[in-house]
Amino acid sequence: MYTRSITSALVPAKAATKLSQAAYILNSNASKPARYLEPCTCYCISGRPELSNRRNFVSTSRRSLKEFFPEPHDNVNIKVTPPAWHHPVYTEQQMRDIRVAHRETKNWKDWIAIGMVRLFRTGSDIAMGYSHPTEEAKRQGSWLGLKKIKSWVGPSPMTERKWLIRFLFLESVAGVPGMVAGSVRHLHSLRRLNRDNGWIETLLEEAYNERMHLLTFMKMAEPGWFMKIMIIGAQGVFYNGFFLSYLLAPSICHRFVGYLEEEAVLTYTRAIEDIEAGKLPKWEKMQAPEIAVRYWNMPEGHRTMKDLILYVRADEAKHREVNHTLGNLEQKTDPNPFVSEYQDLSKPHPTKGIENIKSTGWERQEVI
Repeated sequence: MYTRSITSALVPAKAATKLSQAAYILNSNASKPARYLEPCTCYCISGRPELSNRRNFVSTSRRSLKEFFPEPHDNVNIKVTPPAWHHPVYTEQQMRDIRVAHRETKNWKDWIAIGMVRLFRTGSDIAMGYSHPTEEAKRQGSWLGLKKIKSWVGPSPMTERKWLIRFLFLESVAGVPGMVAGSVRHLHSLRRLNRDNGWIETLLEEAYNERMHLLTFMKMAEPGWFMKIMIIGAQGVFYNGFFLSYLLAPSICHRFVGYLEEEAVLTYTRAIEDIEAGKLPKWEKMQAPEIAVRYWNMPEGHRTMKDLILYVRADEAKHREVNHTLGNLEQKTDPNPFVSEYQDLSKPHPTKGIENIKSTGWERQEVI
């Protein structure tokens, strides 16, 4: 308590920051951390000593700078392991043309899907302290219209830390549907002794893409113990629930994911708007991690945090299109329109890229 009182009361703000940083470094390098230095390390970590007991969603900012994915020590014969799926090339204009959109509900299946998304969205907003202004959300096309939910740390605006918390949690769950759907369809194909018509590859590629989002954001913040517990619980419940649901009603599951991706596009759109409005100053000149530069083939001069979120938003918009389209098809007989070759190439048709993206999905008569 003596150290904290000196830091907060007798030392100017800039000097207190330098003192707390020095205490943090000294405490981190010690074999047995000194208990009397802990208040200073908490101050350095959170910037506010009184908030040091907050839920440990994300570890300290300094720990996030370490190499979280170290190279194997004994890979003397391996030069590099390239990704199994190479990401399609997006132009800057294509990414900026992505818009928030919503597919209107047309039947009882759509209402079930949208109801589950509302339930999941409400729970995650409360848990992560995400503030979602109702009127602005409606103006941008959100169907939720949720009241502004107060964060567990108070009605504070979205900061870089809170955005990363949301990104990490959502991406850890977003990689589940594609993997579950792909594995179920794989087993169906083996059991029925017939082809899958190209669905499996697209679904597994979607899961892989979502995992790359997660790995990218983990380069900027290491999840804390509370976040890890939440991820384990959410994944255990969501994986098994989605598995059983996909066995019973795969079309509803694809519609559910389509609506979920609509909210993902809205989330990343709001993050981009916050950066452009100067509300996230730490991200204005922050460069994207190397893993992101390689995966998206980000060109020189377009590797900022804003550029990264533009790429991620474009991916989510593609998943939105894919799942809404798959939800419109005959699940057992129709081919995957995103990997098919078409008779008339002059007409717009689904592709792996976003050059012909259709926000609410393609109707069956348009592609089949």
